[in-house]
Amino acid sequence: MAVLLLLAAAIVFIPTLYYLLQTLFQRLRFNLPQGPRPLPIVGNLYDVKPVKFRCYAEWARTYGPIFSVYLDSKLNVIVNSSELAKEVLKENDQQLADRHRNRATMSFSRGGKDLIWADYGPHYVKVRKVCNLELFSLKRLEALRPIREDEVTAMVESIFKHSSDPDNRDKSIAMRGYLGSVAFNNITRLTFGKRFVNSEGGMDEQGQEFKGIVSNGIKIGGKVFMAENLPWLRWFFASENEILAKHEQRRDRLTKAIMAEHDLARSKTGGTQEHFIDALHTLQQKYDLSDDTIIGLLWDMITAGMDTTSISVEWAMAELVKNPRVQHKAQEELDRVIGTDRIMSETDFSKLPYLQSIAKEALRLHPPTPLMLPHKANSNVKLGGYDVPKGAIVHVNVWAIARDPTIWKDPEEFRPERFFEEDVDVKGHDYRLLPFGAGRRVCPGAQLAINLVTSMLGHLLHHFEWTPPAGVKPEEVDLTENPGMVTYMRTPLQAVPTPRLPNNLYKRVPV
Repeated sequence: MAVLLLLAAAIVFIPTLYYLLQTLFQRLRFNLPQGPRPLPIVGNLYDVKPVKFRCYAEWARTYGPIFSVYLDSKLNVIVNSSELAKEVLKENDQQLADRHRNRATMSFSRGGKDLIWADYGPHYVKVRKVCNLELFSLKRLEALRPIREDEVTAMVESIFKHSSDPDNRDKSIAMRGYLGSVAFNNITRLTFGKRFVNSEGGMDEQGQEFKGIVSNGIKIGGKVFMAENLPWLRWFFASENEILAKHEQRRDRLTKAIMAEHDLARSKTGGTQEHFIDALHTLQQKYDLSDDTIIGLLWDMITAGMDTTSISVEWAMAELVKNPRVQHKAQEELDRVIGTDRIMSETDFSKLPYLQSIAKEALRLHPPTPLMLPHKANSNVKLGGYDVPKGAIVHVNVWAIARDPTIWKDPEEFRPERFFEEDVDVKGHDYRLLPFGAGRRVCPGAQLAINLVTSMLGHLLHHFEWTPPAGVKPEEVDLTENPGMVTYMRTPLQAVPTPRLPNNLYKRVPV
């Protein structure tokens, strides 16, 4: 019994002593940003509120635009101003271009062999080149446009069928399901060249497995792995390794089965398609890409492109239901440019500046990843006059920056007209608006995301009038957020669609 008590005391005392010495060393050696006082071992874990970006914006009012937070024993530096964002993403970009990987992302990326979770270095530069020159080139985006337009018009047809049923007239629909279907089908067709959902809404066995893997990945991503917070007890949490290993095996099994199908098809036809899986197979030898990197890249596209697109459109539609003035102004533009005898295409975007501004304004107020993905310092660096030691994790609070009253007029108001008053870039060149990041880690698929979000919004607004459910006033639409790395609406949007075009314009345009 005495031995067990001594062992328990050692398990608690030794890590606590190590933490205190490490923290003391950092504070004596470095001029760290101020922040809330951390507790031993757990740091500020119990101080942080569930919706982190709002919590950090509140703390910035107390500690200033840059402050330190300890999440368990790891030093995190939070920046909340456009000036500091520029220091992180431009002036010190190379020193802060590494990624912090937790146990889940370490497993998903095979230790950073993909793009999203790779540290900055020769591997990242090579894979980034593949994305910029090959996967997300303007030529390939244009070649894949028919797929995007097919899926968006399929959504319109589905909503029209539902709303035209006499039993459903004047009843609201749950937007998230329709938007999620577009994002799901679009990303599976872009990556794997497969539409797992048929025209009746049924899903084949492979599709069910794919959806299960995505769902399980989200659960694992949100799980707290005790061995990460208590690394000296990693042996005690061996079952956590099993969870990650099983998920990896399941994901790889499906991906390799689909790759084999494409290999067989190519051997029969001798040709290749524009889908990412075929493109990566063609590029594998040219760029010396490992199988782990190809699988990692495919799943990067899926995880980065699926949720963020549907989230962005749901937030935008919520703002449009809440602000009927903006909705009607967008519909006036669509009617003037497109008319009522045809449907919108992506080629019309350049003639629809107000629609594009709506997409921008939604991304400003509701960035899908409000804290970006975490950067990590690969050397000691200065930010805002403070020291950021090597290994520190750096977060840019793009949500707080986009609502900063010192750089935005009426920042809480949904007002797309602001982008007519001043041209603000959305793809990483203006540090006031950073939904896709900036610098070396800017999202390579930003243009693809913008095209799909704008297309979905344009079709929804051109085809339908949108109002709140019966008994709900526009100003009562709930715009609070759910906690998480990507930010869903806490209350899924319900809205009533009323068709506004001739019936023959509600048919899917299949590829």
